[in-house]
Amino acid sequence: METMKAMVLSRLCDLSENPEPLSLKELPIPEPRDGEVLIRVSACGVCHTELDEIEGRTPPPRLPVIPGHQVVGRVAACGPDARGCREGDRVGVAWISSACGRCRYCRAGLENLCREFRATGRDADGGYAEYMTVPAGFAHPIPRTFSDIAAAPLLCAGAVGYRSLRLAAPERRKILGLTGFGASAHLVLQMARHRFPALAVFVFARSQGQRVFARDLGAAWAGDTADAPPEPPDVIIDTTPAWTPVVEGLKRLAPGGRLVINAIGKEDGDKERLLDLDYPAHLWMEKEIKSVANVTRKDVAEFLSLAAEMELQPEVQVFPLADANQALMELRTRKIRGAKVLEIG
Repeated sequence: METMKAMVLSRLCDLSENPEPLSLKELPIPEPRDGEVLIRVSACGVCHTELDEIEGRTPPPRLPVIPGHQVVGRVAACGPDARGCREGDRVGVAWISSACGRCRYCRAGLENLCREFRATGRDADGGYAEYMTVPAGFAHPIPRTFSDIAAAPLLCAGAVGYRSLRLAAPERRKILGLTGFGASAHLVLQMARHRFPALAVFVFARSQGQRVFARDLGAAWAGDTADAPPEPPDVIIDTTPAWTPVVEGLKRLAPGGRLVINAIGKEDGDKERLLDLDYPAHLWMEKEIKSVANVTRKDVAEFLSLAAEMELQPEVQVFPLADANQALMELRTRKIRGAKVLEIG
């Protein structure tokens, strides 16, 4: 029996108490079932959602599980009736691992809202491993423009950032605000400047280094989370795991503005900030809040095409597979510049 190396989550825990939640294990290489392909993984992005899984904010339905949902590799084998992929194809796998394809949401192009939505690395084993399987229809061709390492964060940080930007309706706005400036926001800023050159982008970030990075990428203004910008943004995309940026963002929005929350969960550390919500200051004047739920295959495909057109190159920090715990801890402690990627195989 052939085996592979994988970083495995066996129990939920608080990373402040257990900084090494994943264990490096030798496991059998999975076999592709009907309609699936086997992927030899070369790179996998590290995402804050993995922290949400490990700490129980969006827990896996079963344990043990292999995390990772920003996966790039080559098709190593095709199961029976697997269509659209051939051995040797370079493909990527995003957060969406499968959906039913039959419900009213799937038929309307909203498979991200499907009740049978399954997430890569949570509901199905993901890319913190040398091999993984996925339904062939959910494996995306990777444009030649990108190396494996550069392509990995595009599959979540980029794709969900693309969906967030679309939900922000930037074509009707004058000023876009980004609160938090990590893997997703630094790609959103570049997308916004490419597609909507008249749109001014303001960045709210706690770290001075992130504010400098934002200005280097073309932000018109960058300040702390609670700073008052030169003008109120018409829309703000929140990419943080915290509640404070939500409360501060609502305060800063222009009348009729929209706050788009790009997060699968929020941590409890500053939950008391919700008690600060004041209707006249935060919600009056027809302000609105819209959440981002997952991504569709269309989001991923459209974003990869746009990223290739832009020749978008994410800022990345590379770690070997065995150092996945270190990458996760740096993410948790906000030691962030761009995206973190595991190099595998």
